[in-house]
Amino acid sequence: MKKVIYLLAGAVAAQCLMLPVVIAAEESEKEVLYWVAPMDPNYRRDEPGQSPMGMDLVPVYADETTGDGDTISISPEVVQNLGVRTTKAEMSRLWRGIDTVGYVDFDESKLSHIHLRTEGWIENLVVRSEGERVKKGERLFDFYSPQLVNAQEEFVQALSAGNKGLSAASGERLLALGISTDQIEKLRKTRKISQNISVYAPQDGVVSSLPVREGMFVKSSMKVMSLADLSSVWLLAEVFERQVDWVSLGDTAQVTLSYLPGQTWEGQVEYIYPSLDPKTRTLKVRLRFDNPEEALKPNMYANVKIFGGAKNNILVIPLEALIRSGRNERVIIALGEGRFAARAVKAGIESGEWVEIVSGLKAGEEVVVSGQFLLDSEASSKASFGRMSQPDETETEMEMAP
Repeated sequence: MKKVIYLLAGAVAAQCLMLPVVIAAEESEKEVLYWVAPMDPNYRRDEPGQSPMGMDLVPVYADETTGDGDTISISPEVVQNLGVRTTKAEMSRLWRGIDTVGYVDFDESKLSHIHLRTEGWIENLVVRSEGERVKKGERLFDFYSPQLVNAQEEFVQALSAGNKGLSAASGERLLALGISTDQIEKLRKTRKISQNISVYAPQDGVVSSLPVREGMFVKSSMKVMSLADLSSVWLLAEVFERQVDWVSLGDTAQVTLSYLPGQTWEGQVEYIYPSLDPKTRTLKVRLRFDNPEEALKPNMYANVKIFGGAKNNILVIPLEALIRSGRNERVIIALGEGRFAARAVKAGIESGEWVEIVSGLKAGEEVVVSGQFLLDSEASSKASFGRMSQPDETETEMEMAP
């Protein structure tokens, strides 16, 4: 009984000793083409060694590649572990949707500036700060000007003398100096000269600018204040240069604000500015929105989506399947049976999560969308895609040179 046990143990031991020999023999039968760095497949050598990162080079065998330099083979187990997902390129249509940002601004057609037509002093200033609301016809401040006092005296003297021509000329001078017709008519009836002339609000709105204060001396070139009507506002959006031809007058647009989640404003493109911003390389587009409750406030940032129409019967793939490196664009084609190939393509318009493929791909071909690990690390993403593309021969020769 003991002899049998010893014999069996010896047989097992012999098999264990023979196993590495068999594996080594199988590996030795494989033809090694070259050695590559684990984290940089473009780093190749014709003999074992270490990469610039201090990692041992990995051999690449002849049976692991195909005749096509852009094709690689991966075992099904590795494909499953990497979580590789594929989808078919298909003919469809894309809406030219422009996702951008903008900011709310005053409707300049409802913005008025108050200037005085002669120099003098601000007195009895009713409006004290920016943001105050005023009504049309409400008194804003009084204004004292020696020139206005002299013009009133000339008008009263002309009326007293009964000189119609002189009184008419004096009245027109008062109008030119900014005195209203109601004030002139009152002066005609009372013949009483006012030292201070009242200035009234020309429209409803809020005070958007107030650079003057009580008792300040002002000149005709100075802006006294600005009034803005917020019943309607402008929204100025920025469109990237490559999307300029997507937008046109009348296009529908949707706007959302971060401080009012779930609420959407719908409007149209009212005006497209004629030139691009030289710094941001964007084109300014203006939208107009009615704002009866004043929920849209000037200088607010907004998310804007402009719908520029559809492009029909085009080849599309998911945007995440497109690989961009510098000026090159490519996709990874799934050839079946664990084989993949890198294919150069030319991309067209992008809309949401989809992109048009102009050339380099046919409908029905399988493209690799991504593996989850590719989303975790930019470095692993570059390494994985890099393994699927061949370097230039000149670069390889330079790297292999001593």
